[in-house]
This record gives sequence, structure tokens and C-alpha cells, in this order.
Amino acid sequence: MSDQDPKVKCEVCMKEIPKSEAKSPETVDYVMYFCGLECYAKWQAQAQTKKSDDG
Repeated sequence: MSDQDPKVKCEVCMKEIPKSEAKSPETVDYVMYFCGLECYAKWQAQAQTKKSDDG
């Protein structure tokens, strides 16, 4: 990781992280970045709850 790596924000906690170190599940229209597995799991749980509430 260098100081010149572009930064992205974690989808959950909004922490700025180097793009090269971010977890990035890609979707058809966009990419979401997560600072680590904990935030990714939190996002998955929130998405599952929202899906249950909508259906």
C-alpha cells in the first residue's frame, strides 16, 4: 500500500480505506467497498432485514 493509493469509503462505517485493501462485492451497476469482514457481515444482515421487511 502506498500513500498514492486511491481511497474509498466503507459502505457501512464510512471509514476511508485504500481501494487496494477494500473488500468489494461487485454488482451489475455499482461496486460497494467494505473495510473488513465485520462491516461486510453487518451490511449483509441489514440487507437481509430490509428484504424481509419488504416482502
